Amino acid sequence: MTSVASPIRYPNTTSSEVMTRRAWWLVVLNFLLPGSPQVLAGSRRLGRFGLVTTFILWGIVALLAVGWFIARTAVYTMFSTSLTLWVIAIVLVFYAVVWVILGLDTLRLVRLVRTAPSARAWIGGLTAVLMLFLSVGAGYGAYLATSASGFLSTVFQAGPSVPPIDGKYNILLLGGDAGPDRDGLRPDSISVVSIDSTTGKAVMVGLPRDLQYAPFSPGPMADKYPDGYGYDDVCDVDVCQLNSIYTEVELKSPEMYPDAAALGSEPGIEAMRDAAEGITGLPIQYFVLIDMQGFSDLIDALGGVDIQVTDRVPLGGDEELNGVAEWFEPGMQHMDGYHATWYARSRHGSSDYDRMQRQRQLQDAVLKQFNPANVLAKFQGIASAGAQVVKTDIPQSMLGYFVDLASKTKELPVTNLEMVPPDVDPTEPDYGWIQQTVKTAVFPPSPEPTEQPTG
Repeated sequence: MTSVASPIRYPNTTSSEVMTRRAWWLVVLNFLLPGSPQVLAGSRRLGRFGLVTTFILWGIVALLAVGWFIARTAVYTMFSTSLTLWVIAIVLVFYAVVWVILGLDTLRLVRLVRTAPSARAWIGGLTAVLMLFLSVGAGYGAYLATSASGFLSTVFQAGPSVPPIDGKYNILLLGGDAGPDRDGLRPDSISVVSIDSTTGKAVMVGLPRDLQYAPFSPGPMADKYPDGYGYDDVCDVDVCQLNSIYTEVELKSPEMYPDAAALGSEPGIEAMRDAAEGITGLPIQYFVLIDMQGFSDLIDALGGVDIQVTDRVPLGGDEELNGVAEWFEPGMQHMDGYHATWYARSRHGSSDYDRMQRQRQLQDAVLKQFNPANVLAKFQGIASAGAQVVKTDIPQSMLGYFVDLASKTKELPVTNLEMVPPDVDPTEPDYGWIQQTVKTAVFPPSPEPTEQPTG
């Protein structure tokens, strides 16, 4: 009666057909419900342990699924915190070990020698493949979690969350163009992005690097240059324009911002923040600095980028265009890091404002490559390159919120304001007009209600 009641635990071992069918059941059950083969045919204690760990994992997955729909920001925050990522890594390693133990024990319970000779290789092979699928998958997940933790700790700061100002988060974006022929880094790409904290609607304000007489928000630079940076050709570097502010403060007078390093910033960046606030009239909570020289490695890690070239652009820095051996021809081009950064930086045959537009193109192209499949497949290279490319004072505690907000931003059109000719003359800019234009774009007036005709 016992063998009839429990054919899996007490099978007819003399029948290869019964043992083969039993083996397939055990292998499939071990994959679908780890621990169940042990409960049915082996150590019930080990089986119960396996089932409990399986149900706990299912519960965690279910909670994450519910959280994705009702508290997505909290889920993002959990996966962007170093401590949580390490906990996740430890849990995944634990499950990888458990699944190896259960897989090997299932292979023992199968009793391959009692199965049909023609099925033995298939049963053993499937058991090994499924065991490796679960265990290696968990191990790779642990590897990603620890790599992500290291990347986040390197790039992002530890600090408290801050509320939006007037419903907006305003972020200074700097594209630094360091090079062997330059004394320090010099921001060639300068933008301020204002993001609505509820809707994700974004306004991007592009500031040309050659703006003159930049005003500053209250602080040490406003005290030093009350009439604007470079007024009467007075500054401490050779060229008195917007992107020279970083170089001047960073190399000549870093003591003006003694707390910059403690806040995860640099004196030159803080001076640029004061200038961007003075120009746009927007209070800026955070900055993001991208080193364009190191940007090449990040693009290579992403597998290159696709860029629609509209005008013929020369590659390189030759003084004579007819000496340039390579050109970017019009049309859709797939570029590696070297060519993409040269496309964005090429000076000859175009203006600074053309370069600003190409840099925006490159930024958009890189963002499109940051899709989940691409990032997961190439995470180590991306994290390694990104840690060398990006510097920011955005705290880790805000990452989940900003990732969620960015998902809303992608669904909406971005308002682009380029403060370039003919609207703005960089040599004689009307900062009152600039501030009013920015204010109107960031805080658009509510449409006036239409009057209903009276009957």
